Amino acid sequence: MSLLSSGLFRHADFRRFWAADATSQTGAAVTLVALPLIAIGPLHATPFEAGLLVVFEYLAFLVIGLPAGAWVDRMRRRPVMITGSLCRAALLGSVPVAYGLGALTLPQLYGVAFGVSVCTVFFDVAHQSYLPQLVDDAALVEANVKLEATRSIAQVGGPGAGGALVGALSAPVAVVVDAVGFVGSALFLSCIRQTETKPPARPDASLRAEIGEGLRFVFGNPLLRALTLTGAISNMCGTIGASMLLVLLNGQLGLSPFLCGLVFTAEAAGGLLGSLLTVRVADRIGQGPAMCASVVTSGVLWMLALPMYQADGRFAVAVALQGLGWVCFMTFKINSVSVRQQLCPKPLLGRMTATNRFVVWGSMPIGALLGSTLGGTVGVRQAMWVGVLGELLAVLPVFFSPLRTMRRLPGAPPGAGEPGGAEPAAQASAATAPPAA
Repeated sequence: MSLLSSGLFRHADFRRFWAADATSQTGAAVTLVALPLIAIGPLHATPFEAGLLVVFEYLAFLVIGLPAGAWVDRMRRRPVMITGSLCRAALLGSVPVAYGLGALTLPQLYGVAFGVSVCTVFFDVAHQSYLPQLVDDAALVEANVKLEATRSIAQVGGPGAGGALVGALSAPVAVVVDAVGFVGSALFLSCIRQTETKPPARPDASLRAEIGEGLRFVFGNPLLRALTLTGAISNMCGTIGASMLLVLLNGQLGLSPFLCGLVFTAEAAGGLLGSLLTVRVADRIGQGPAMCASVVTSGVLWMLALPMYQADGRFAVAVALQGLGWVCFMTFKINSVSVRQQLCPKPLLGRMTATNRFVVWGSMPIGALLGSTLGGTVGVRQAMWVGVLGELLAVLPVFFSPLRTMRRLPGAPPGAGEPGGAEPAAQASAATAPPAA
């Protein structure tokens, strides 16, 4: 089954939701390269200062992640997403304006990064909480596969194009593409026709009590607890390395912005291929074992890639290994999102998502701060070694949980994860080429 030949493609509102996500991801893929290169290039940031930018990019998940979930559960989700997209467009648009006036500084860049992260917290919580209202439970895995696949498609060309734009224009001007992408996302979301009812008011519920509900639900469930802790360890250790990656490639090895962008393009291409193989892999060996194998294999591949990052032919090997790591990791990523959505009662979706993001994404500014500190003291590549070795420990929570032996996870469609058995869409995908979920 191709991405365009399922029942969800005939779901008009899902198509608009899908297009909004893909549009914003395309722009964000450009900024993934452009913002750090602004810090490293025109603003002459040190390794610590460049790593600090990554801290601000994720800091809001740690600072307001938990209350955001309770707030979103009190509101309609679509207006939250539209507002978040437009605010991110305005914040990013301030970068080329300040650069053109000769007034761009690192503190402004940090402020923009933090402001964007605040908007992203609310957008992402609303996004994952809105999807189960838009499609049936039986279509959630298929919907998440499609969203991840198209995000990867958008990101395949985005970083490379971002590197080319930075080389042809400048990093600040390239950020305009991201701002335009967020405006387009808001327009697609505003065209969704399905009526969304406002959640019933709970005048007797305090913000503290609602946050507590989300925490108890996630950490009281052994499956959700294991998924959350694995995601947190992986993100923290991965961000230690990611915060120093462009410092190594551009700042120390002197690679061009285009070559730097190719690393992210390889990751996106690997993510696309991995998303298309996710259902098939889970059907072959079972969902739980597949998720464990996904985390271990991706960690090993990323560890092998690090010494290959050199300013010679070994760089191509590193890029290939980095991409293969993402092929493997997508099995864990997609299944964990779908399982969380399927296990959670709809009134708790915002708080569950916020709790997960608080722990999983909140670990990223901690990782970035560790990476920038280590990069400025023991060295850039040494900091990245700490990250990739720590990544191997991420499998422990899921390995020492019931997930390790569960062929079909609770809430999964009947037959998913059993040999020869999958939901109808997955069965069709296994019988046709190219493979897709």
